[in-house]
Amino acid sequence: MYPGTWASRTPDKPALVMAGSGRTLTYAQLDERSARLARYLHDRAGLRVGDVVALLSDNRPETYEAYWAALRSGLYITAVNHNLAADEVAYILRDCGARALLVAPSKSDLAARAGVGIGTSLTFEGDYEEALAAVSAEPLPEQPHGEDLLYSSGTTGRPKGIKPPLPAIAVDEPGYVYPTVFGALYGFGVDTVYLSPAPVYHAAPLRFGGVVHALGGTLVMMERFDAEDALRAIERYRITTTQMVPTMFVRMLKLPPEVRSAYDVSSLRTVIHAAAPCPVDVKRAMIEWFGPIIHEYYASTEANGATFIDSEAWLRKPGSVGTALMGTIRICGDDGAVLGPGEVGTVFFEREQRTFSYHNDEERTRSTQHPDHESWTTVGDLGYLDEDGYLFLTDRKAFMIISGGVNIYPQEIEDLFSLHPAVTDIAVIGVPDDEMGERVVAFVQPAPGAVPGEDLAAELTAYARERIAHFKVPREFLFREELPRTPTGKMVKGRLREEYART
Repeated sequence: MYPGTWASRTPDKPALVMAGSGRTLTYAQLDERSARLARYLHDRAGLRVGDVVALLSDNRPETYEAYWAALRSGLYITAVNHNLAADEVAYILRDCGARALLVAPSKSDLAARAGVGIGTSLTFEGDYEEALAAVSAEPLPEQPHGEDLLYSSGTTGRPKGIKPPLPAIAVDEPGYVYPTVFGALYGFGVDTVYLSPAPVYHAAPLRFGGVVHALGGTLVMMERFDAEDALRAIERYRITTTQMVPTMFVRMLKLPPEVRSAYDVSSLRTVIHAAAPCPVDVKRAMIEWFGPIIHEYYASTEANGATFIDSEAWLRKPGSVGTALMGTIRICGDDGAVLGPGEVGTVFFEREQRTFSYHNDEERTRSTQHPDHESWTTVGDLGYLDEDGYLFLTDRKAFMIISGGVNIYPQEIEDLFSLHPAVTDIAVIGVPDDEMGERVVAFVQPAPGAVPGEDLAAELTAYARERIAHFKVPREFLFREELPRTPTGKMVKGRLREEYART
């Protein structure tokens, strides 16, 4: 199903509401406007099945007009991170081969600085409205299902385009993976009111908003995340379902108790989290606050596999990301051999066939494949399975520190400080060391009121030495006003390594 299904049944129902302004798009409007845009891209811009339309926008209703225009005409849609520099945006636009670009007014200067010549470029609220008015609202005679072509956040290098095959269905036919898998898993339906607090260019917010529309619910989209504003939106719109990342949990938990208790969150039925590892203490605190409605899945933009876990199972297996939802989990050593329970290795998912490739990068695509099994793929995470088949992640392979021949996982150290009152954010990296190979260094964003310097470093060192093995304790604490974390919660450690190398 798709918005057209619900436009015929509940035309005046809100398909999308902006949490701050209250600006609303009904299903009738979403269906008509996405149909007009699909026709414009086909009839006037000449796009055909398999072509790419790019989106450079902040959170606004038009983003889903663009999304559904692509999905109802067999196009790929590439949502570009608008926080990137102009040359990074230009790289993605060139790499994906975009034939059309849709731009928010606030991002028009960025698009101009990117300087990529694209045949069709429309700015929302301006020539975009003229383009929609110039074509028929009649849907295209054939509406093959489109897909997204999204780029990784680039936390370990240049962003990678993940290009899945186009679904072999029409847009109004069942079988699209996200409504089928996640819609059923989390009970999405016509009574769902879903709060999306994250940037729409990221995979999970974009796709889950599409799931809401496919299944007839209402999507409430925040213009940008703010911890108290999120609570305010939950109360105002009687939110039933939301998805957040652990950094959002941390910011909400650090609100004053009187602020947290001031809002009615009893409408919530399901709170989902993903995108980044969640410290055990943080998740336990969220379950205590919201109740046993916290659900987690582990997946990636590549969608090569997934796991899931609910609160009840997590309380029995704290720290786990759950059991397999899509694919079979295989933990493998560096030689490709399958490891036993409790042994840390690379996390592979076995599927019936390969589900993705990296656009224009065959070598990188091959690097994700198991040496002996073409349908086993990995995105580079490390972890282990326990005896009951529950997956525990230890870190990204690219982030692991080897000091004196011992493996150290930065995630464990970062989790330790997640709720420390003097720490707003922390990132742990390994830096070259003549004696040990690598040594552990922590970059810290102090909490308001905490004074960076030797005394704070000594306090954090003592805190860590009481709780983890001494060889894991950072040898240096470097204080920064802000750390380079993406809006979806992932730390861009490459920038920190570059910064340290320059010192």
